[in-house]
Amino acid sequence: MIASADVVDVCPETSSKPTTFSIGTWRPNLQLMSSRELSDLPLPTAYTRGPEGVVSSLHDPTAQTAPPPGPHSAGRVVTVGNFDGVHIGHAVIVHRLCEMAAAKNAESVVLTFDPHPATLVRPDKAPTPLSTAVRRAELLLGLGVDRVLVQPMVPAVVALTATEFFDQVLCDRLATVGLVEGVDFHFGRGREGNVDTLATLCQQHGIAFDVLHPVQQDESTISSSRVRSLIAAGEVASANRLLTAAYRVSGTVVEGAKRGRTLGFPTANLGDPQTLLPAAGVYAATAMAEGDGTDDDRSGWYPAAVHIGANVSFGETHLSVEAHLIGFEGDLYGRTLHVDFLQRLRETHRFDSPGALISQLKADVQQAADLVSASGRLLLPSRTFPLPPHPHAS
Repeated sequence: MIASADVVDVCPETSSKPTTFSIGTWRPNLQLMSSRELSDLPLPTAYTRGPEGVVSSLHDPTAQTAPPPGPHSAGRVVTVGNFDGVHIGHAVIVHRLCEMAAAKNAESVVLTFDPHPATLVRPDKAPTPLSTAVRRAELLLGLGVDRVLVQPMVPAVVALTATEFFDQVLCDRLATVGLVEGVDFHFGRGREGNVDTLATLCQQHGIAFDVLHPVQQDESTISSSRVRSLIAAGEVASANRLLTAAYRVSGTVVEGAKRGRTLGFPTANLGDPQTLLPAAGVYAATAMAEGDGTDDDRSGWYPAAVHIGANVSFGETHLSVEAHLIGFEGDLYGRTLHVDFLQRLRETHRFDSPGALISQLKADVQQAADLVSASGRLLLPSRTFPLPPHPHAS
């Protein structure tokens, strides 16, 4: 088990494996990787934050390595995981990651996967994602990470043993000089590796290793599974207290029946959302069409009343997501709309007359506008939250 000293930090001079990086110039030890391994492991997509927000960098598929660290970086300090939803527990790991990277003059990197590994190994039990890969990258970069690498999850990656993943991905490809993980971390084929495995490998290779306990709230562990359960139940306000930002659903605006316009409440219908939808109901939210603003610039955001579910008042049975952007005028068809959910207002139900429906819609819109105004979501660039202590695992 991990010793009570908590941190495994072996000097590179004592490592049994040659160092494959230097300050300013990093070269992978390609002799340790076979041609089959190089060709079978696709390169990750790198995300970094530029002056205008998140920038993605797609790499040449013929390249043999991920992009090198920055010109003044002595390798990378890495954390590996799914980071679905990016909750406060993830933020604690990132906080420690950035601390270690700064101490080592290294680049802080999150390595995550898309899709979730369970979609390949347990497709019938794969969880519906809480965030897209791009959204995860945005949130993680917003926490201060230098780079987010999104590894395509393909059979060749799933087939790697724990030792192969450590050697080929962490050491040879990423030039890792430090690792930070949660105590329940597993890796490698069949989840065969755990933090004890990782501690041994790091000690053998002269890599610093830090293990953190899960973060607790209300005497329960903060986890993506817990957030997922709350979202599925429509408890978005409770879920947001566990997340580093309000829960977001995005989709392309498609044509609907256009009944909202005739009732005086035009709505944007979201097609093809890729993440978990909250339970059927009416919600207070904020919404922005992509390109009109950012998380830091709130000028393009509008308060919104959002309906999720079937329009039973009109005899429909198919589920739809319709957002009324309060105060917005214009055409959103074909554009990507981001909706940040704040609170559930009520359940959906059937209305016996158009007048009764319109009366309820007016009340919904007013309540949503009041909640958004009270939350300050249109003024604050991002939610701030206190980082809990990050005790090491014993």
